[in-house]
Amino acid sequence: MRDYQQEFDNRVAFIRDCLEKAHCGGLVYGNSGGKDSALVGILCKAACENTLGVMMPCQSKRNFGEDMEDGLAVAKQFHIDTITVDLTGAKEAMLGEIKEAVEVTEGADKNIAPRLRMTTLYAIGQSRGALVVGTGNRSERYTGYFTKWGDGAFDLNPISDLTVTEIYEFLTFLKAPENIIQKAPSAGLFEGQTDEKEMGVTYKEIDQYITEKTGSPQAVEKIVSMHNRSAHKLQPAKLYHPIEE
Repeated sequence: MRDYQQEFDNRVAFIRDCLEKAHCGGLVYGNSGGKDSALVGILCKAACENTLGVMMPCQSKRNFGEDMEDGLAVAKQFHIDTITVDLTGAKEAMLGEIKEAVEVTEGADKNIAPRLRMTTLYAIGQSRGALVVGTGNRSERYTGYFTKWGDGAFDLNPISDLTVTEIYEFLTFLKAPENIIQKAPSAGLFEGQTDEKEMGVTYKEIDQYITEKTGSPQAVEKIVSMHNRSAHKLQPAKLYHPIEE
């Protein structure tokens, strides 16, 4: 197991260094009420007093219920300023306009909310002179379980090297609210959605493969397939360069 006190100190120093180099005096992140945002919020607050968590519910009942309650519990325990921006109307308006022009697929529909959240965070960040902090973990990054230009867009990410298993260990070390540690991970993109159900593989299986390169043939096949299909998400946008004669 990692030395989480040392990990805490190193990550706080990393965040402070990012702020200094960017000449910014604040941080903003999406407080989803989940494990990753909880850890990011705690680290950010320790690094910078001017830290703002933004709760961005969008349509899903879980967003407005369990997730908000858990997000506020973390914010209260660690004294993190928090605001709420309801994106339900924005998504409905955008989706309505797009549907006037093209048929929107289920996958495209689900990815609107994460991209609206990114836009919201950057609007708030720019208005406050703050950096936008990402909340994605290593397990999600490896499998591509994030939205390109949505939750995959940020100025810095202090937890991108941690697997889900390590996120839970870190939160336990920090004595985060038990609800955050116990509940099933979910982006709350639609009613009844959970990460593992949507992926068809558990985070335990993903972490085992990432760290040990072992697992059941079915799980390994699924994980490798997800990783290969999503490789483009980790690449910078392609830029045209003229061929020099």
